[in-house]
Amino acid sequence: MSEYKPQDGLMKPDRSVGIVGYGAYVPRYRLPASEVSKMWTNGTGGTPIVEKAVNGLDEDVITMSIEAARNSLLRARINPQEIRAVWVGSESHPYAVKPSSTIVAEAIGAVPNTMAGDWEFACKAGTEAMQAAIGFVGSG
Repeated sequence: MSEYKPQDGLMKPDRSVGIVGYGAYVPRYRLPASEVSKMWTNGTGGTPIVEKAVNGLDEDVITMSIEAARNSLLRARINPQEIRAVWVGSESHPYAVKPSSTIVAEAIGAVPNTMAGDWEFACKAGTEAMQAAIGFVGSG
């Protein structure tokens, strides 16, 4: 019987998989940490940050995802029509039954030949989507 090696359990795609572009979007509004501290500790507690980015009244997961996706497409210099999957991971999708990903796919011009899906996994939705993407791309 051979000895188990931790790397044996890792996902190993059939072909190389990598990231050719990335994008981000950070809302412009800020909430001072001191304001949060006032609510939780009457202003007596310390916080490890000075401020936190918060979305505007007209921003949500979908609008921020669209901005991040557009930034990614610009960096990677990819035609949106070449995209075959648009996945949005969040703890707070704005609609209960309408996928955020279909709206994002339409807004960035990645339709009609794109699979779209929403990922919900607390703080791990993005990681889960990346693992699935490795499987999709790596399998050919």
